Amino acid sequence: MTISTGTLDRRYSDDSATPTPWAEVMAILDASQVYWVTTVRPDGRPHVTPLIAVRLDDRLYFSTGPEERKAVNLESNGACVLTTGTNSIERGTDVVVEGTADVVSDRALLERVADAYRDKYGQEWSFDVRDGRFVHTAAGGEALVFGITVDTVFAFVKGDAFSQTRWLL
Repeated sequence: MTISTGTLDRRYSDDSATPTPWAEVMAILDASQVYWVTTVRPDGRPHVTPLIAVRLDDRLYFSTGPEERKAVNLESNGACVLTTGTNSIERGTDVVVEGTADVVSDRALLERVADAYRDKYGQEWSFDVRDGRFVHTAAGGEALVFGITVDTVFAFVKGDAFSQTRWLL
């Protein structure tokens, strides 16, 4: 995800606002510890849940048990939104990533994603790769890994100059 300039939406931005730099958005995605993923249930209702995620190359990755609601939803409809940011109206930047998630099963890629999890979250989040899935090193539970192909990214800046910047990828 290498983009230079986003489009500032003046309808939702203060007069003094400027577009959020792409590098700032990438830094927020890399530094965030908790994300919220929104998927679509078979009956069309949304499902939102917190999780951890990593960015690698041009995609964001998260894992979940194959029987969990988000995995079941993504099996029939890959559309999803990944959100992160601050829990404050006075400051910070919130980032919303829209895209399509699909299961990752390539062993080499899964090993790189597992390394990224360990680097970001520590040994507690250590996974082995077996049969196209993550297997938690300590607990033994299996998880599917999803990669998000990003379509649109929004940055919502709060504070002295509120703004909304959008990137179409």
